[in-house]
Amino acid sequence: MTLPELYLTLLIGGTVLLASIAAARAAHRVGLPSLLLFLAVGVVAGEDGLGLDFDDAQLAQALGTAALAVILVEGGLTTRWSDVRRLLAPAGVLATAGVAVSVAVTAAGAHWLLGMDWHLALLLGAIVSSTDAAAVFAVLRSLPLPQKVTGLVEAESGFNDAPTIILVLIFSTTTAGDLPGPGPVVGNLLYQLVAGGTLGVLTGRLGAAALRHIALPATGLYPLATVGFGIVAFAAAGAVNASGIIAAYLSGLVLGNAELPHRAATRSFAEGAGWLAQIGLFVMLGLLVDPSELPSAILPALVVGTVLLLAARPVSVLLCLLPFRVPWREQAFISWAGLRGAVPIVLATFPIVEGVTGARDVLNIVFVLVVLFTLVQGPTLPAAARRLRLTRSDALREIQVETAPLDVLDADLLTVAIPQGSRLHGVAVFELRLPPPTVVTLIVRDGTTLVPDRDTVLRAGDELLLITTLHTREAAERRLRAIGRRGKLARWLGEHGAPEPEKEPGTSPPGSTARAPR
Repeated sequence: MTLPELYLTLLIGGTVLLASIAAARAAHRVGLPSLLLFLAVGVVAGEDGLGLDFDDAQLAQALGTAALAVILVEGGLTTRWSDVRRLLAPAGVLATAGVAVSVAVTAAGAHWLLGMDWHLALLLGAIVSSTDAAAVFAVLRSLPLPQKVTGLVEAESGFNDAPTIILVLIFSTTTAGDLPGPGPVVGNLLYQLVAGGTLGVLTGRLGAAALRHIALPATGLYPLATVGFGIVAFAAAGAVNASGIIAAYLSGLVLGNAELPHRAATRSFAEGAGWLAQIGLFVMLGLLVDPSELPSAILPALVVGTVLLLAARPVSVLLCLLPFRVPWREQAFISWAGLRGAVPIVLATFPIVEGVTGARDVLNIVFVLVVLFTLVQGPTLPAAARRLRLTRSDALREIQVETAPLDVLDADLLTVAIPQGSRLHGVAVFELRLPPPTVVTLIVRDGTTLVPDRDTVLRAGDELLLITTLHTREAAERRLRAIGRRGKLARWLGEHGAPEPEKEPGTSPPGSTARAPR
């Protein structure tokens, strides 16, 4: 590539990136999922639009898988272990048995309603059976939902890619008469999940130990190293034919809940990387499709999508969550919240690479299905949550605690932002009763700074700077969060800020995560 060609490529790439960011803002203002406008940017920039020619399915598959790894690392880093700890069992059942049920029902609908042969119908059912982590993280985290509902759908979306990929690979590389029996499929699935999960947890714990004990020369290196460990987990699992997707998500989950310095900065960097991966992924997938071929896919997409939305997803949720006694309102919302996004479109490139007959038609059907049903599900999720009485009118932003190491003093500097509506509002400094020698050293209020005394009353919007030692930091954070939840009478109301009895090896107590309860 010559220098002028490089400049032109960078100019086009930067313009597409800025157009996608503008599209994300526009989508947020009108209530549409941003992935739709990212796809639209790719279609407009494609061969039938501005003339960019991109039809390399193998390259799209490779880049798409790498982008999904970044998205899942970000999802793990920004998920609290306390939110998903008790949801691993139902999420795991949804991500395995739920996928199998969804594939079977969707394939039956495609076969009987569209006349597809069973092999292609099963392939299509497998491709669209996985909920999309990027879409779920982007949409659900903006809704004031109960933590167990959001956590369950997020955990499912992080886990169900591995079973889906296994099924898609099986249906893409075998003929109808050569399909393996359930034994080999289940064995392969168990290996991928166990090996990938083990590598993810081990890599996350190794990364957490390294980042806690190694002082890096610049703050910006901590986020890079954290995300880097997640990518290493993904690649290591893939190298041994295990699930890199599971490894990436679990390593991010371990790292995001560990006692690491600069956690808020790491989270912000991960969110930026996740957005960049989403933009690049959806724009690339928009470039991959040929708009002139899409009209013929509208009717099949409507049929398959309707079966998936109104039959396959509800049946799989009902059967899988029945043993866990999940209330019917939550089941109904979880069924409606099974968003599809980039994952099905990326998976649709697998049969194209393998040369499956009809694979290009499957890609067009999946693309149209994702667009149409994201338009149906995404904007209606807030109304569905309200109709099912799942929204919390008192939902408030959580306090954010950031940690920066003070190596010379063997101490930490904590910064605490008090959101509007927090019960820290109106509490005097002496009423915090922080464990000694923790001390509030500075308050930033309305753009000015003040040095507090014991009678200074905290206000919503304040940012506090505290100095604490390494050994009392956890107790200080727990105390702040206890008051944030229950106010100045937290101790009398049973909120002592004491450690919770359960603690996952390699992670910090739930009270010391970067996103704390009010």
